[in-house]
Amino acid sequence: MAIDLFDRIIKDKGPLGKWAKQAEGYYVFPKLEGPISNRMSFNGKKVVTWSINDYLGLANHPEVLKVDGEAAAEHGMAYPMGARMMSGHTKFHEQLEVECAEFVEKDAAYLVNFGYQGMVSAIDALVSKDDIIVYDMDTHACIIDGVRLHSGKRFVYRHNDMESFEKNIKRAKRMADKTGGGILVISEGVFGMRGEQGRLKEIVSFKEEYNFRLLVDDAHGFGTLGVDGKGTGVEQGIQDEIDVYFATFAKSMAGIGAFFAGNKDVIQFLQYNMRSQMFAKSLPMAMVKGALKRLDMLRTMPELKAKLWENTNALQSGLREAGFDLGTTQTCITPVFLKGDIPEAMAMVNDLRENHGIFCSIVVYPVIPKGLIILRLIPTTTHTQEDIDETITAFSAIRELLENGTYKKVAASMM
Repeated sequence: MAIDLFDRIIKDKGPLGKWAKQAEGYYVFPKLEGPISNRMSFNGKKVVTWSINDYLGLANHPEVLKVDGEAAAEHGMAYPMGARMMSGHTKFHEQLEVECAEFVEKDAAYLVNFGYQGMVSAIDALVSKDDIIVYDMDTHACIIDGVRLHSGKRFVYRHNDMESFEKNIKRAKRMADKTGGGILVISEGVFGMRGEQGRLKEIVSFKEEYNFRLLVDDAHGFGTLGVDGKGTGVEQGIQDEIDVYFATFAKSMAGIGAFFAGNKDVIQFLQYNMRSQMFAKSLPMAMVKGALKRLDMLRTMPELKAKLWENTNALQSGLREAGFDLGTTQTCITPVFLKGDIPEAMAMVNDLRENHGIFCSIVVYPVIPKGLIILRLIPTTTHTQEDIDETITAFSAIRELLENGTYKKVAASMM
């Protein structure tokens, strides 16, 4: 007998939704206020902010604000109206695509409005029912959702595990030999939770034998890794072997939008077959001109990336010297691994924000396994040594309370 669809939704709110009453507005959907910077306002107090993906400090850079403001004043936030294929195409969109392609050393590029939407749609466009997808199990949710749309076979390999990769690429090759299809391998350049680089160099060493194409999501590598911030492929010396390169403007460039880059024929195929762009309004002109300015700053101001890494190295070395486990991060993303359950994590983060003035993201199950807590820090060029020192001192204090059971007791009373 059929039931009311909403009965299930009301009874089972999901692994995160079940904590909404205790968490909403503070632990999830928090409201940071004031200019984007190393210190912002939260819950009426100034806090050191480690939860903003403004790697290069461009969000409130005077040169960026000037260009953004002038573009908005000239064009408004509506122009161009319509999808690119119909009425939303301009010479500035084309200019940004040309400059993005040149920057990441590819033949051509195509803009998309949002990284998440674009990745889902690109995967859908690139593969048919006879094709096989092989992907890293820790890839971003946008990749997982894109893979879910695939009507053919897909194989997932253990995170950055080359033995598992080889096993699954062999399975994919056998399957593709039967279906007559091709193979698409998907990895991230930088994995956003743990800060590890994808093992792209090892992956491409299998290309000749197994005849696959490689799609790389480099949202966190673009602007932070490689010469001039050209990304993880350049960092690892295999940019030519990445067949479809993806980066977003929402991290290092502190904007909105993203792009795919690669062979001209492949990019043109995406241009004419990505449903999310064919049937969606074009990226507004203010965002396009703003992205052109930001990209120029990546090219001409190497001191931004240098300062980012100066702060990253100071933060990570200081935390390690204080005895914290940062896993195997090889990037600016700084995960601090602790042990505890979700209520303990909530009590700990409350203490961290209210009594120590430190705001960072908290990552718990189902994003990571039960019993683990990640406090995820994103250093930027705007952070100072004072910010770093205060944070390490605060982390040392909360670790002691977590380990001696204080937060477990506090959580019990909160529940």
